[in-house]
Parts: sequence; structure tokens; C-alpha cells
Amino acid sequence: MKSLSFPIDLPNSAATLALGTRLGELAAAGDVIALLGDLGAGKTTLTQGIVRSLGYEGAVTSPTFSLVQEYRGGKLDVFHFDFYRVESEHELLDLGWDDYLDRGGLVVVEWPALYSEILPRQARWLSLEHHEGGRRVLLADPPSAGIPRR
Repeated sequence: MKSLSFPIDLPNSAATLALGTRLGELAAAGDVIALLGDLGAGKTTLTQGIVRSLGYEGAVTSPTFSLVQEYRGGKLDVFHFDFYRVESEHELLDLGWDDYLDRGGLVVVEWPALYSEILPRQARWLSLEHHEGGRRVLLADPPSAGIPRR
């Protein structure tokens, strides 16, 4: 992601998918992407682009109720988490959070600020913001991410 210049203007969902594709192309084994943003900000759309760019051809959906979706069979496995409905850090640990981090895939987390202390220091924090007319802007390591990390 070092070759991207922030902020990035995203005028529509097609632009959000295209940016996700670019992020996926830049991703490496062991990367963790923490996605901040309100409901409907485009976190799952961005993740769809990431997963598709890595060669996964099945449906890519929000893990809101399952807590984690696994996308395997592409250049990298992708483990897509949503912390929104998680009740405690222990629930994530019981789910195998540390094991997912050690599996050599790409971990993408929606709502990471809820349990930021379990994210690795090297996690890349990105924030999607709503703007007028359905436009969104992606920011890297936003100031609001001054969140404790392990």
C-alpha cells in the first residue's frame, strides 16, 4: 500500500471496488487491514474488490453474523472479520483469532476499533468516510486510529 497516495476520492461503488482490487494486488501474506467507517461506508465493497483481485470467484459477503468469512483458493487466502457483533475479546480468541493471524493469509477486519488491542502493530488502518452525493474518501492511518494496539 506504500504506492498509494492518500486521501483517495471514491465517487461511487465501482471506484470502491476498483480500489479494493488495487489493495489486493498490493497485499502480501500476513498483512492485516483494519477498516474503519460507519455503516454503509463501503467496507464490505472494498473487501469484495480485495478478495476478487486475489482470484476468489465465489460470493463475497459481510461476516456480520458469522463473525468471519474465509475465502480460499486464490493467490492468498483472505480471512474477513467483522467485530461489530462480537461480545468480548475472549470470543475472538475462542474463534481462533491468533491462529488466523498465523495462517499466512490476508486478514481484513471491519469495526476494528472495538477490539483494537488484539490487532498486530503492523496492521494497516484505513478509514472510509461518507461525503455529499454518495461520494466516499479513503484515508490511511487516520488520526482517529490512535488506538492501543498490541
